[in-house]
Amino acid sequence: MAPIVPVGSVAFGIQLPVQAQSNYFVEDWERTAGPAEIAAAAKAADANGFFYVGVCDHVAIPADLVPSMGATWYDTVATLGWLAGQTATTRLLSSVFNVTYRHPLVTANAFASLDRLSGGRAILGVGAGHVRGEFDALGANFATRGRDTDEALRVIDTVLRHGAIDDVSVEPVSVQDPRPPIWVGGSAPAAVRRAATLADGWLPQGTPLAQMPDLVDLFRRARGDDSGDIGAIAPWTYVGDPRWDLDRDAVTGTPERIAEDLRGWAAAGVNHLQVRFPSRSIDELCDQISAFGTHVGPLLAG
Repeated sequence: MAPIVPVGSVAFGIQLPVQAQSNYFVEDWERTAGPAEIAAAAKAADANGFFYVGVCDHVAIPADLVPSMGATWYDTVATLGWLAGQTATTRLLSSVFNVTYRHPLVTANAFASLDRLSGGRAILGVGAGHVRGEFDALGANFATRGRDTDEALRVIDTVLRHGAIDDVSVEPVSVQDPRPPIWVGGSAPAAVRRAATLADGWLPQGTPLAQMPDLVDLFRRARGDDSGDIGAIAPWTYVGDPRWDLDRDAVTGTPERIAEDLRGWAAAGVNHLQVRFPSRSIDELCDQISAFGTHVGPLLAG
């Protein structure tokens, strides 16, 4: 499939707040927030030119990991389906969906349904998973997760293209032709090769900018051409000069300064960025979404 990001642009998206509350990235205000705040952020992104809104995927967090990962992880497909009715143009991305936790026919039906219900806006971001205790709880095989992911992708690709496989039909058929895009998440070379050979794009999970050129080259060589979408998780960004301690490294200042910093990712071969904004409330987050979409986004085109 051809890239879905418009040629010559650097698209931008956002992982939504509240839905996933890992202690690695959750803001304090999210802990007492809920559906209203998820919807507000999604609507702000939709209104301000964001290419996608993304949600994460975990099902059952082992007790020993709750202090770091948190226990709040809204179901991926339920959340994206709910947001489909509250947005109009932004793509709906699973970032990323663990296909080894479900039968591939279940995944194919879920995302074909999401694509149909949203008018063709689904993007299936997938991953092989990393939490052994979660695999154990769900009866999935941690040791074979790479091979299982590869096989699941082959089945999902066939079903989303044709609405059937072997002697079974799986409908509704998705709206996008030939099927919704599939992006593979992960930063290890195996994930990059999987993205290049079995999917339409690569979705790195926190890969530093300095490592991107070599991995982009690996993706291109494994794919054999220049097609495919390549994303990245951008540094924390705050449009303007914050009047509070962000408590983390972030790119701040004028739209021009922020855009110049982000162009470094484009130079490395990235054509879509997941942007992140420090915030003290849903209102501040929505203000940042609006400021970025209005003032920074247009500077990334071309």
